[in-house]
Amino acid sequence: MNIQTLLNKGFKLLSNSSISTAMLDSEILLSKVLKKNKEYLILNYKENLQQENIDLFYNLVARRKKKEPIAYIVQRKEFWKEDFYIDKDVLIPRPDTEILVQEVLKLFDKSFKLKFLDIGTGSGCILLSILKERRNFLGTGIDISKKALNVARFNAKLHQLSNRVKFFNSDVDKFLIGKYDLIVSNPPYVKNKNLGYLEKDVVNYEPKMALDGGKTGFSKISRVICRASDLIKKNGKLILEIGFDQKNKVIEILKKNKFYIDRVAKDYAKKDRCIVSTKL
Repeated sequence: MNIQTLLNKGFKLLSNSSISTAMLDSEILLSKVLKKNKEYLILNYKENLQQENIDLFYNLVARRKKKEPIAYIVQRKEFWKEDFYIDKDVLIPRPDTEILVQEVLKLFDKSFKLKFLDIGTGSGCILLSILKERRNFLGTGIDISKKALNVARFNAKLHQLSNRVKFFNSDVDKFLIGKYDLIVSNPPYVKNKNLGYLEKDVVNYEPKMALDGGKTGFSKISRVICRASDLIKKNGKLILEIGFDQKNKVIEILKKNKFYIDRVAKDYAKKDRCIVSTKL
């Protein structure tokens, strides 16, 4: 069986399972099996494949049919300008979270030297993307999950950033190390009653701990803001990702903790996604 025929079979199998990105996913999975890029598949579409590669491809397609996210199957996700290792112990990076990175780069040019903290670092994609762009920054990442930190450390090595970053296994409430010029965080902010309404590839596979924002959706955000108030230097910046409908409440919490609201940044869908604030 050649590449084109196998891709078509993968497309049909995934389409029949209501996968809207069936052809793209089929190409990604076959690229994973063959360790080749998409261009190779296009240029060599008549190439006959070994049976072991065909079998492996069908195994991966079967996983995708069950709505397992493509990022977990191929253990890779692009974020900002780099590829990051991803597994089921961490949330899959979203394009909208890149807004956090954008806002940091707007605030601090390449001449700045500062120490910053990423609360709930997960895969480390936010922290490491910022360090890649700002070579004079030193970063610290904390997460309550030891397994997530293993992923973040692996990504730091992958991108040759281990010498500029430290990781700590800690709940935000118990973290007491250092004072920071900048704190970033993408905390869990989904109401727990709404978790069941998320897409199946999210709710059935991604870590609930990284999604569950408690009864109101604000419990983790409140804890991050409260702790950040002590960990951040005067005039330091706190940049938070929020749910599209959480702006007013989060601004209220920030003001109670003596933060000045600089601006609210919108995501690619023009929804409120990120609040930039300054510690008074």
